[in-house]
Amino acid sequence: MSTSLDWAQEAWAQTVRKVARTSQRIGDRFPHASVKGEYQLEPASWWTAGFWPGLLWLLYRDTQDEQSKLLAESCEGQLDQVIADYYRLDHDIGFMWTLTSVARYKLLGAEDSKRRGLLAANLLVARFNVQGNYIRAWNPWREGEDNAGWAIIDCMMNLPLLHWASKATGDPRYKHIAIRHADMAVEHFIRPDGSVNHIVIFDPHTGEKLEVKGGQGFAPDSGWSRGTAWAIYGMALSHLHTGDERYLDAAKRAAHFFIANLPEDHVPHWDFRLPEGVTAYRDTSAGACAACGLLLIAEQVSGQESSLYRQAGERILHSLYTNYGAWDSETEEGLILHGTSHYPEGKNVDVPLIYGDYYFVEGLSRLLGHGELFW
Repeated sequence: MSTSLDWAQEAWAQTVRKVARTSQRIGDRFPHASVKGEYQLEPASWWTAGFWPGLLWLLYRDTQDEQSKLLAESCEGQLDQVIADYYRLDHDIGFMWTLTSVARYKLLGAEDSKRRGLLAANLLVARFNVQGNYIRAWNPWREGEDNAGWAIIDCMMNLPLLHWASKATGDPRYKHIAIRHADMAVEHFIRPDGSVNHIVIFDPHTGEKLEVKGGQGFAPDSGWSRGTAWAIYGMALSHLHTGDERYLDAAKRAAHFFIANLPEDHVPHWDFRLPEGVTAYRDTSAGACAACGLLLIAEQVSGQESSLYRQAGERILHSLYTNYGAWDSETEEGLILHGTSHYPEGKNVDVPLIYGDYYFVEGLSRLLGHGELFW
């Protein structure tokens, strides 16, 4: 596509205007999915609590808008109540505190945010299973349930919190655990064709791999698009933080599978391997996250290879802006339409999702060269 980024500048301006409007209602609360045009608000303990303040920090970095800063800081402060509640903390600690405390520390040098980020990193480290070399995913959903052996591909995006903690303290323990989890994911999550497992279950006592579950994908052996996006971006970030070429190779393998299976408008369906009769809803959040990963891969390779990944990421973001954006709608708070959170359980299907909005804005920010990654 054209080398001009005029469309991205336009999209950025549209984003700034729309968020200025929607933030008047959302304020310092925690949007998750937009239903009938209005973002539904979740408690501070919900796994997506970091994405709205993270989006506000992206905008603040460019605009220096004081209101965005104040709202993001208030969101971060509310997470203090969560960090003391063991039962509400899981693998998504990284999503929550990277985009709040680490973001604020990187932008403002705030010491209180550094302390919060380090406390969160210690809690994430505590979920590491040394027998299986994985960070445990969720806590039990109901009494008597045992999911101590569950690991998920999403957790690749939580590892940057640990890499940051090692850099911030000079203590390599955090990084060691991030590396061991990433090594496990290369072995057990990334398939030879670049598609990705969502859930892998291990024996938590021996570390033996027991089972693969479909999770939010259609089936255990299907091609859940957002899981592929988590792998693309998460592996690219692991390469960024370690320089280990195995992670870059894994990111490329997942990227090739993702790109090869995109439809004509470059925005993925929620799963790349759907049988006839299953509705192939789009998942714009998968597209936005994958685009960020593709742009990062492009920065870590050179020449024509770099152009390939950058152009692929830019095409996705451009399509999201032109074909899926809700820029002029007064009745829709979401930025990007047609996200799909959890089709198998019928949760938030074909709606805007806050993490889709976040990754779209981050992708624009990367294209426009606005500053360093929060991850």
